[in-house]
Amino acid sequence: MADFMQPNPRLAGLLHPNGEPIRLNKQKFVAVDRQGDAQYQASYRPQALYNRAEHGFHANNEAFLLHEVATNLPIYREDTGPTDFHLHLPPGGFQLVLVTSGVFTFDYDGNIFYVGPGAVMLQSAIVHRQLFYTWSGMSTADNLKTPQSIVPDALTMGYSGKFIEAFVTDPTTFPNPTIVGAGQINEYETARTAWSHPLHDRPAGAGFWVQDPLSLEALYKPLSEATPGVPIQSDSTVYLRDLGLKAPSGHLVTGHIIATDPRGQSLLPKSACDAADLNDFGEAEVTMYRVIRGFATFKDFEGKTLELVAGDVVTAGPASIDLVKIGDDTQILRLGLMSGMNNLRRWTPTQRDAVDGLAGEIISHKEARPRRTDGKQIGYLYG
Repeated sequence: MADFMQPNPRLAGLLHPNGEPIRLNKQKFVAVDRQGDAQYQASYRPQALYNRAEHGFHANNEAFLLHEVATNLPIYREDTGPTDFHLHLPPGGFQLVLVTSGVFTFDYDGNIFYVGPGAVMLQSAIVHRQLFYTWSGMSTADNLKTPQSIVPDALTMGYSGKFIEAFVTDPTTFPNPTIVGAGQINEYETARTAWSHPLHDRPAGAGFWVQDPLSLEALYKPLSEATPGVPIQSDSTVYLRDLGLKAPSGHLVTGHIIATDPRGQSLLPKSACDAADLNDFGEAEVTMYRVIRGFATFKDFEGKTLELVAGDVVTAGPASIDLVKIGDDTQILRLGLMSGMNNLRRWTPTQRDAVDGLAGEIISHKEARPRRTDGKQIGYLYG
């Protein structure tokens, strides 16, 4: 692989997007995407089927895209397998991955992460690839029906790999350059190499973030009855997990899991500390709920009741919706989109194409590590 040590003069003027501003929809609105209407498409790779929350995306001025990615083909085929080394450059440097079934291996900036259900990763503008994923061998119809979870139990880990993914704006509208093609990867050299580069548009303080579902910071805390808006109607205790997204996202997004145990069981890993803190909930301009499993009832600003089941997504503007009831063995992803997103701009088509065309030329630093799992990350997000 060539060693690009000097900044490329063609990068001038491309350090930040300069297109139209991104604007969250601050009006009262509610948009629902139903799992029953899902259109799974192999948009980018044959083994990955994408189910986009299109209604919420368009209702929110196309500012934020949430979709499910379902692995649907074995890894050993010629047209599937590990991906190339690439990076994503969404406005704000925001890409979220929440694994909901199966097992994946990712290489971020030369460091290997083995992740299963409940693992959260927040990253962008880091050279990365997907190395491994599980595939159940089921038909497409059966595979898409397998249950998902944010708890790494043996059953869910045995299914095909699935994850929920989110970007600021649509991935087709910002640069996604391939740095090293799959056919050019030297496993003894390329994968031990980390890079830094100047192309980014991230808020101050944003950085790389991984949260293990069994770590102390990921433990579930009970919702207190004294908290405004609580208790949510439920036959059992409602718990909250803070995904820790606010700081590493540069105060663009907050993330939580709202969940209950199965009846008569204790599935969620719990904390014996104080009750959950809901202060971050009030900072959202727009809120998204994605039911991962179970069912929930919401009430919109007009008093209309909405029943959501696994796979459904609701996107709502300020003071537009409340979660009022949650069933047993239910897990809900809640994302709060914050006002900082309004400070971002979109990439213009010309900028996007220019960066995609540069591909490997954006590399400005090269460093081989003795071991792939050791050493300080040197991507710009860590500097």
